Amino acid sequence: MKKRYLVGIDVGTSGTKAILADENGRVEASCTRTYPLNTPRPGWAEQDPAWWWQAVKEALAQILSGVDKSAIAGVSFSGQMHGLVALDREGSVIRPAILWCDQRTEKQCAWITEKAGGLDQLVKRTNNQMLTGYTGGKILWLRDEEPEHFQKMVRFICPKDYIRFKITGIADTDVSEASGTGFFDVKNRTWHRELISLAGLDFGIFPEAHESTELAGHVTAEAAAETGLPEGADVYYGGGDAVIQAVGSGLAAPGVLGVVVGTSGNVSMGLDRYYDNPKGALQMFCSNEPGAYMTFGCTLTAGGAYQWYRNNLCEDAMEKARETGENVYDIMGRAAEQAGPGANGVLFAPYLSGERCPYPDANARGVFYGMSLKTTRGDMTRAVMEGVTYSMRQVADIIGDFCPCKKIILSGGGANSPLWRQMYADIFDLPVYTLSAAGEGGAYGAVMVAGVGAGIWKNLGEAISLLQVETETLPNPETQAVYRNAYAAYGEIYPALKPLFDKTAAMGW
Repeated sequence: MKKRYLVGIDVGTSGTKAILADENGRVEASCTRTYPLNTPRPGWAEQDPAWWWQAVKEALAQILSGVDKSAIAGVSFSGQMHGLVALDREGSVIRPAILWCDQRTEKQCAWITEKAGGLDQLVKRTNNQMLTGYTGGKILWLRDEEPEHFQKMVRFICPKDYIRFKITGIADTDVSEASGTGFFDVKNRTWHRELISLAGLDFGIFPEAHESTELAGHVTAEAAAETGLPEGADVYYGGGDAVIQAVGSGLAAPGVLGVVVGTSGNVSMGLDRYYDNPKGALQMFCSNEPGAYMTFGCTLTAGGAYQWYRNNLCEDAMEKARETGENVYDIMGRAAEQAGPGANGVLFAPYLSGERCPYPDANARGVFYGMSLKTTRGDMTRAVMEGVTYSMRQVADIIGDFCPCKKIILSGGGANSPLWRQMYADIFDLPVYTLSAAGEGGAYGAVMVAGVGAGIWKNLGEAISLLQVETETLPNPETQAVYRNAYAAYGEIYPALKPLFDKTAAMGW
């Protein structure tokens, strides 16, 4: 019997990854192509969707080279959530996409919250706040600030939906992605028409929302010629990266905490039923199978904060890496290890793009605290790593109110660091595991969804069972007192500085 293949495509913020996996879940080829991020104003973030499409074509050409195309059983997608891609009547992109980390919509989010009757009434409808990163605020911003573009828009979709549109000609979305727009009735897995009407929006601009494993369409002849995918191949809807990446990392059962250290930080837990989300403290989304849900909180700069620190304050380590061929993060990690737990009293709050959870605040800013003449580069490096971990522990504490956390599945770039894995075990006081294929991120979750859709696996649980434990990291009892005190001190930074954040934001800083 001929081997069958699955293709997963993850449209990320810094690049697009495409992987080819066989029916046993083994990754046979992987390729990533990068692109820039535009920040035309402070707090803004945009990309040209043409960059994604070019990256997809290049990545697919690489992984499909020499492959029997007729053996491809399914294609599916993951992608950065909440981005607004506005399409005109011809299906052309009207303006650069406004991304998840863009913070320009604070006024619009406050307006729709008030229009809904306050936060409690909004959450009653959607089970989520209207966060500044969500797609809904971007639609309202476009209406308010760029009416000439808004009037041309006949449909909006999100980044990975745009790539699916380019491949199939179908401009729709899935329920996990729709959950992150702020206009979706998560409990009933459908658009909230009343809220859309209250906002004064035409329901016609909203894409149809389908289950992730549902067949979306087939590869068109034009897309086949551009990508190398076989014409007519089955294409499945897939899901937003915050959800499908957690699934692809082995997260399905309650009690298992998924921690993804990517550009942003996601802390999540799969749920087998719907739960109310009081005050919208977390994000409660539909998951990638019918009847399944996922709760999570997103911190806006996790690995992104560490990358910022590397690029701006670690030129010597970068130069050494260029000279020796070493990984720059290994060099930085050795300095951080010398600092020891608690970073000699230095704390770092990673609010470089504002924050989403546990503090939905576009005005929040990054902070180093506790520095002195004795502070070393190693202290600062470790403080950044620990600060990112503390911020994600705060999210986990809220999730623990739904279901006790028993262990962590760690993934994303940060999971490659043994030092960071130990920090997560010590600061969360939970065993930490990494699993095979977790390094492939959302693209592997897309493979799982395609495999379930194609009938290779009966459900996502069966697909997840193929993953193998690669590392286990247990908490170190000797660090508990240090981290308990440091975490408590970290928790006081944001409340203490909140008035200053608002004051400087009003000054345009």
